[in-house]
Amino acid sequence: MSRLIRNAVSMLVMMTIVTGLVYPLVATGVAQVLFPHQANGSLIEKSGKPIGSELIGQSFDDPKYFWGRPSATTPQPNSGTASNGSNLGPTNTALRDQVQQRIDALRKADPGNVTPVPADLVTASGSGLDPDISPAAAQYQAARVARVRHLSVDQVQALVAKFTQGRQLGLLGEPRVNVLQLNLALDASQANR
Repeated sequence: MSRLIRNAVSMLVMMTIVTGLVYPLVATGVAQVLFPHQANGSLIEKSGKPIGSELIGQSFDDPKYFWGRPSATTPQPNSGTASNGSNLGPTNTALRDQVQQRIDALRKADPGNVTPVPADLVTASGSGLDPDISPAAAQYQAARVARVRHLSVDQVQALVAKFTQGRQLGLLGEPRVNVLQLNLALDASQANR
């Protein structure tokens, strides 16, 4: 019986070392060597300081910026520590009220735009942290951003096209635009003028 207990304890210690120490250290080391940008959170830096991640959306509500998807995280929008969906269904009046408030905010920021508002600008993603919008959502906002920044619509649309990513591996997902990267490019293009 004591031999069985000794073997069980030995196996527990050995597996704890292998799966709790060796494997994580090897996996971390390999990731740091082969994929350092991704292994360190896909951080976006400005002037040498991290200002965000390619993977987590940020809130923008200034009309000179492209706005991302609304966040369902609470209490702070786009809080990585509170990733969740809203759990509101299509017949829920609270969801309809939220969507209408978002439509009203978009219309107020760009009163001349009467085109239909793309769904991803008024509905939160499942995680509540989506950093991307559809190309249609970016095009919807292009005229407003151009007007507020005193740029031509063509200049803004060229930046949207530059930052539009296609489907992953040519078939997975939908084309998308990273809002933080696009807004940083807008700031940089105006700083160079």
